[in-house]
Amino acid sequence: MSVNSFDEWSPLREVVVGSALNYTSHDRELSFDLFFHDNLVRSEWYYPRLSTPGAAPPGDRTARRSPIKQRYVDELAEDLEGLAETLRSLSVTVLRPMDLDGSTTEVRTPAWSAAVVPPLNIRDNTLIVGDEIIETPPMIRSRYFETQFLKPVFAAYFRRGARWTVMPRPLMTDASFDPSYAEGTAGGPTEPVADPRPSPYDVGFEMMFDGAQCLRLGRDIVANVSTAHHALAVDWLERHLEGRFRIHRVHRLSDSHIDSMVLALRPGTLLVRSPEVAELLPKPLRSWDLIVPPPPRTNAFPRYDDDDLVLTSPFIDLNVLSAGPDTVLVNDACPELARTLERHRFTVVPVRHRHRRLFGGGFHCFTLDTVRDGGPEDYLGG
Repeated sequence: MSVNSFDEWSPLREVVVGSALNYTSHDRELSFDLFFHDNLVRSEWYYPRLSTPGAAPPGDRTARRSPIKQRYVDELAEDLEGLAETLRSLSVTVLRPMDLDGSTTEVRTPAWSAAVVPPLNIRDNTLIVGDEIIETPPMIRSRYFETQFLKPVFAAYFRRGARWTVMPRPLMTDASFDPSYAEGTAGGPTEPVADPRPSPYDVGFEMMFDGAQCLRLGRDIVANVSTAHHALAVDWLERHLEGRFRIHRVHRLSDSHIDSMVLALRPGTLLVRSPEVAELLPKPLRSWDLIVPPPPRTNAFPRYDDDDLVLTSPFIDLNVLSAGPDTVLVNDACPELARTLERHRFTVVPVRHRHRRLFGGGFHCFTLDTVRDGGPEDYLGG
């Protein structure tokens, strides 16, 4: 099939499911801590203390690795296979990226080096808009070359007629990052953000943006902007997509991603973390029906040791994946969410996903829907 994906809910035909092979650690450096700021800082949302083993001490911006226990990676791989098999049982074609080879441990540019991670949360560094694959400029150094693992998939779609675009790549020196969100929200940054280290490659703030900051609604795209580098990227998207799509900016709905804050389940229906989220959305979306699930239960998550770095809030299970306008894949550890969706006449498909808080993603994050039935409909009005 050819690439065709305009929204989050049309019948799903083809999807890429990420890989966790050889995931060994997190690199605790500036880009990582700024990206996960919301959930590393707020003490009610995570188990480790700020002095987590492996974290850089104040004033030391050298990357320090936070190891991941192998059993968590093994169980994640099992759960990914279960997700892929569930999708196949729904008659969805499942594609996979190349696996990270165990001998590849580091990525390096003229400006920095970082540990490499596998292509797990593949929603982040790619945005599918209609018949176009857009590789977005990454926000975490260790994921700089992540879309290379998807090259066989993208090349096959290109041969079948897809557009394939790569947004400008950032140099990602310390000076590239806008810390204003981290410095201006409750708790401050995870580690003090001192003056950035100078580099001969400094160019100031650069485009950095993830596909998971977007909500796709036919010919409309809602984009979350929290920093100067997000704003630059959305400027680029507006110019690139002019005449084909309309971009609607929302400001600081979260630090970056919005797909555990709000998801469109079908035309006229949103799954939201709270009613207050809807007040920050474009005006036409405020009249859509809101599904607000019960707060997540603390016993819905595994207990972790103090040296296990927890990266997401308990609301990560709102990160569901729609297989169609009436069918939603939901974590089987969330019966309250499942019952809430069933009361709104959705068919819920339970799927196991144990360690979502350690690996920073749910079913929506782990997947990239490349083919759906929908088109460029106007759901928001001209």
